[in-house]
Amino acid sequence: MNFLAEAEKLLPETTALRRKLHQHPELAFREHQTSRLVAEELTRLGFEVATGVGGTGVSGLLRGRSPSPLIMLRFDMDALPIQEETGAEYASRNPGVMHACGHDAHTAIGITTARLLVSCREEWDASFLLVFQPAEEIGQGAMAMLNDGLFSSRKPDFALGVHVWSSLPSGTFVINPGALMAGSGTFELTITGKGGHAALPHQAIDPIAAGARIVTALQSIAAQNVNPLEAAVVSVTMFHAGTASNIIPEQAELQGTIRFFSRAMWNLLCERLTRIVLDTASASGCTAEIKLLESTPPLVNDAFAANAAQTALKEILPGASLLTDYRTMGSEDMALFLEQVPGAFIFVGSGGAGNHSAYPHHHPCFDIDENVLASASALLLQTAYELQHTAATEKAP
Repeated sequence: MNFLAEAEKLLPETTALRRKLHQHPELAFREHQTSRLVAEELTRLGFEVATGVGGTGVSGLLRGRSPSPLIMLRFDMDALPIQEETGAEYASRNPGVMHACGHDAHTAIGITTARLLVSCREEWDASFLLVFQPAEEIGQGAMAMLNDGLFSSRKPDFALGVHVWSSLPSGTFVINPGALMAGSGTFELTITGKGGHAALPHQAIDPIAAGARIVTALQSIAAQNVNPLEAAVVSVTMFHAGTASNIIPEQAELQGTIRFFSRAMWNLLCERLTRIVLDTASASGCTAEIKLLESTPPLVNDAFAANAAQTALKEILPGASLLTDYRTMGSEDMALFLEQVPGAFIFVGSGGAGNHSAYPHHHPCFDIDENVLASASALLLQTAYELQHTAATEKAP
């Protein structure tokens, strides 16, 4: 079957669904309307549906002629706390909430993929587990679904996913063997000094001044402790202190993010951050409390699955631009699934010349070139087809 041709026939429906979802965005673990729509459609198509997985997640099992391989296709559903500024006719109707990362597109791609799976059921020996995941934006949805028994009956043999990517033009695809997206962690710092009158600073110990020194000192970690040929990020993103202009507060609170591509790098960054914070606070006469939390591991594609996806792309879109050595410091909790199941996560370039598709992810004017919706569904299906027919003859991981 020509998966691309069939997906293009459904493009008007996919686009309409994406726009409907875009108008009604829902935040992490509140995707009630979205998950209900997904569950109803999967049930109508004949999938074995489970709802409430990990809170608001939905899974659908479609049995092929054989139980193996079982191929998981994952799609995320949640939106961001952003006020939309696109001015599009399909703009968000939920004030302060927006699909500014493309999860509306991913959900629409997932529904279209489900429809195509059913319409070409004779093509499949494989069985499929479609996973519609909540709360990707806060890095908690994948773990919630896993903890709720997503793989309790059976772990899939392969896992596939796609992400529209506005940083790359339409017609460009990223299929890396190996690392694609960084792992992420957070830090929370509480700097405690001694409060007092702002006109008498010598009687106080200023935690704001100590915090400012810490912010500056943390910039040295990537610059001075990380091999220039490696990648790492330590960013302070929140600094809260004080209640009035004439009061030196007792405490200052700082938060931020850490990004990394290996366990060794995570350990290095945590060690240096801890040492800098404690020493700088102490030198300022303050004490420091540090909380470090690793939220998402690096996203690493399996070479076997990535090769199948590359072969699939050349089959359906031989003229497409293929990047195989692309990395981003962004993170994705699809990484948690790929830690347990070999698979591939694919970037689908969605940046276009019109509308707002040139704006970056998480921007209030973010939008996509909707023409890529068909190729994303087709690529998932063609990759699954390649895995189905090569897994039996080649040594799968």
